[in-house]
Amino acid sequence: MSTLTMDATQNGNLRNIDTQCSVAEIDGCDFSKLLDRPPRPLNMERQRSCDERSLSELSIGLSPHHSSRNVDNSFRMIDHIDGIFSPGRRSGFNTPRSQNGFEPHPMVAEAWEALRRSLVYFRGRPVGTIAALDNSEENLNYDQVFVRDFFPSALAFLMNGEPEIVKNFILKTLRLQSWEKKIDRFQLGEGVMPASFKVLHDPVRNNDTLIADFGESAIGRVAPVDSGFWWIILLRAYTKSTGDTSLAELPECQKGMRLIMSLCLSEGFDTFPTLLCADGCCMIDRRMGVYGYPIEIQALFFMALRCASLLLKQDDEGKEFVERIAKRLHALSYHMRNYFWLDLKQLNDIYRYKTEEYSHTAVNKFNVIPDSLSEWVFDFMPTHGGYFIGNVSPARMDFRWFCLGNCIAILSSLATPEQSTAIMDLIESRWEELVGEMPLKVCYPAIESHEWRIVTGCDPKNTRWSYHNGGSWPVLLWLLTAACIKTGRPQIARRAIEVAETRLLKDNWPEYYDGKLGRYIGKQARKNQTWSVAGYLVAKMMLEDPSHLGMVSLEEDKQMKPLMKRSNSWTF
Repeated sequence: MSTLTMDATQNGNLRNIDTQCSVAEIDGCDFSKLLDRPPRPLNMERQRSCDERSLSELSIGLSPHHSSRNVDNSFRMIDHIDGIFSPGRRSGFNTPRSQNGFEPHPMVAEAWEALRRSLVYFRGRPVGTIAALDNSEENLNYDQVFVRDFFPSALAFLMNGEPEIVKNFILKTLRLQSWEKKIDRFQLGEGVMPASFKVLHDPVRNNDTLIADFGESAIGRVAPVDSGFWWIILLRAYTKSTGDTSLAELPECQKGMRLIMSLCLSEGFDTFPTLLCADGCCMIDRRMGVYGYPIEIQALFFMALRCASLLLKQDDEGKEFVERIAKRLHALSYHMRNYFWLDLKQLNDIYRYKTEEYSHTAVNKFNVIPDSLSEWVFDFMPTHGGYFIGNVSPARMDFRWFCLGNCIAILSSLATPEQSTAIMDLIESRWEELVGEMPLKVCYPAIESHEWRIVTGCDPKNTRWSYHNGGSWPVLLWLLTAACIKTGRPQIARRAIEVAETRLLKDNWPEYYDGKLGRYIGKQARKNQTWSVAGYLVAKMMLEDPSHLGMVSLEEDKQMKPLMKRSNSWTF
């Protein structure tokens, strides 16, 4: 247990929590038994939000096959944040058996050693983890600390009771945000967070220097839209895990959040509440036809908005932003749940669309031509199930499945409980396509032939079933696991983890796998990829102790429910 956690325990603010059921028992386990202390009675007149309630009460809402559906949500968290946190105990690294009696897989200790080898230090303090420790080829930028890559590493350290590195990272990237950001004489917005940074050590002067990349060194020279969102979500995860509100309340952190929000909430010509983005602005950092309104960015945007509204102070500046955020959240949830959602009924409706419709009575609001629908989607769509499609814009619907966006939609409650269940149903129904022999497809299906040449610009790295074009990424295990626990379906995550454990360590933790089933190590995949290691650790620890879910999960806010029904897969 870290000093911070131990001090908090002695002061009576936090207490260590152990699970009382093994991983094998989770499916049928009463989640209220996850905590030592008996649950406090629920106030049925006004149930408190996930952020206001204790974990014992949160546990009651989870059933083996359904997510919590009767939770009344409130945005404010700061006053109640010490009531919910993930236990800061070490899991399966320093002890031969974890505290709930579960025998850890031999890979766990190996993974922790690999994660610790990836630590990056600045002036004697750990500030992040390097992207990959693969020295077999030119490093390119894999020797840097990426904001998005560090997120699963940060969760692993938080779950293991080591929050100091996460705090250092948050403060260091916050400092980098204040730097002047110019690319070819053009200045970026104040709120832009770096994609990555590198520590240069001068052995002569014994001095460390930071070099940040805001997109000027990236392939395609695209600034990262997602970095700021990951930073806000991590700040909330740190606060939830430690119960320490002082970091988020620092004037610097408050200003950092306001700058990010100001950048995203600025008014312009766009008529949609979604964020307009270029290709290469997120995890898919090369040209892959995700320009416009990619689901990954919209889901992260939604979650970051909700986290910021919980963390911002109710002072003059903060209150104004909270009000702006609330308006945007309402519009964004309506837009995404209605126009990005696809199930069998909605697919059939689109198939029968009329075109060239005008005025407010138009059903085909984006003038999508039914003949543009891809043939594969009709076979891919199961009878029961659904998902948020990749993109929606004028005359265009990208029906590809994107894992990260759909999992974040579940965790942020952008997806309704019924939609979340439908997404899980889809994953189970299309297991071979989305999981196969190595979890988990970053997107499905791959684009190939003439379409590949047009969409990717003949990108030799994004060939079919490779890298971002239908490749399998082990890091996504943690997102799948969190989504499975939230929806009461941990058996899906366990099955995926068992598949990964057959090869990940033996293959030296590759960045991604190739092929329709993920059978082959990626042709240009780096070995010892840190987020592959961290993603596995987080998935294991979360499955072992589901109370960790509180760091990355938000319950539904009833106020954002639109009074409209679009599909039989979910209802309002």
